Amino acid sequence: MKNYKEKLLNIKAFVFDFDGVLSSGMVYVMADGEQVRATNVKDGYALHHALKKGYKIAVISGGYAESMRLRFKEFHGMEMFLKVSNKIDVFNKYLDDNQLKPEEVLVMGDDIPDYPMMKLAGVKCCPANASIEIQQLADYISLRNGGDGAVRDVIEQTLRLQGNWFTEDAHIW
Repeated sequence: MKNYKEKLLNIKAFVFDFDGVLSSGMVYVMADGEQVRATNVKDGYALHHALKKGYKIAVISGGYAESMRLRFKEFHGMEMFLKVSNKIDVFNKYLDDNQLKPEEVLVMGDDIPDYPMMKLAGVKCCPANASIEIQQLADYISLRNGGDGAVRDVIEQTLRLQGNWFTEDAHIW
């Protein structure tokens, strides 16, 4: 069995849950009913840089608010699948549509709805505050919580190992 770092060398795509991974999992309900989540700017930089370097990125989430889509609307090439009731179906279609093998995909989830797609992924990751079931499945548990740099952590590790992190164009948005 390959160790975690060896598996990262094969990664071509990242799939993330939103609530609890890209955000802390806290949902603020505004007076008009809009649901608002906070995301991390450093996670955003890592996502953008990975896209620029040719990696595929998808968000598969059971949650939905227009603000979730708006947060990443300028991240060209990033696919957003929101209000998903069965994540494994969307995950399998994403693999087929992008001609990806499961071992080429890193999935980061934090709770039980993420379990089936994580189980298939080549690299299974979770934030420090993920549920115990997800932590037991994970190849790597970030030292960072969801919404607090866990996404940056796994993207940076992957791109560093593949020689795509601190490149001459890294400072260009």
